[in-house]
Amino acid sequence: MSPPFSSSHQPPKSPNPNLIVEKDCPSVKNIILLDSDGKRVAVKYFSDDWPTNVAKESFEKLIFTKTQKTNARAEAEIVMFENNIVVYKFVQDLHFFVTGGDDENELILVTALQAFFDSVGLLLRGNVEKREALENLDLILLCIDEIADGGIILETDPNVIAGKVASNSIDSGAPLSEQTLSQALATAREHLTRSLLK
Repeated sequence: MSPPFSSSHQPPKSPNPNLIVEKDCPSVKNIILLDSDGKRVAVKYFSDDWPTNVAKESFEKLIFTKTQKTNARAEAEIVMFENNIVVYKFVQDLHFFVTGGDDENELILVTALQAFFDSVGLLLRGNVEKREALENLDLILLCIDEIADGGIILETDPNVIAGKVASNSIDSGAPLSEQTLSQALATAREHLTRSLLK
C-alpha cells in the first residue's frame, strides 16, 4: 500500500501575511528642488529610469519647462509626463517636485510633496528662498532622506521630519545663541546626561 503523499510532494507554502512586499508600498522615483531658472538646488533619484546625469538633467529641464507657466503656489498641481505622475508646488524662487510611477496614488504623492515643502519651510524658519536653501543644503538633503529611503515613503509628518533633521544636524559645540530651540534643548539634555553618567 502506497502512502497518500509521496515524500517528494510538499504542500505549497503559504505567503507570510506579515511580509510587506516592496511594490505594495507607496514610493517615489525622485524628489527635486529647482530654482526659478530651472537649475538644481537639491535632487535625489530613487529610480533607474534616468540612468545618467545627462538624462536626469534633461528630465528636470523638461518638467520645469512644462510646469513653468502654471500657478502652483497655493495648491499642489499634478501633471502626467513620460508615463510618470509629477506633483509640484512653487514658493518664491523655489520649485518643489515629486515624481512617481503612473500607477502611484496621486494623493500619496501630493502628501509626500507637501511633507517636503512644509519640512523645508520649518527648517528654513519660513524663509523659503534659493539663497537660504543653498546655505542650508545639508538640512534639505537630510530632509529628503527622512521622507524616502530607496524610493519608499517613510515619513510624511513635517514636524517629525524637521525634528529628526534638526537632531541629526546639531552642532553641540556651537554657542547656544546660534542654536534653534530644539537644538539647544537637545544639547542641554546631552550635557545633563553626561553629567549624570560621570
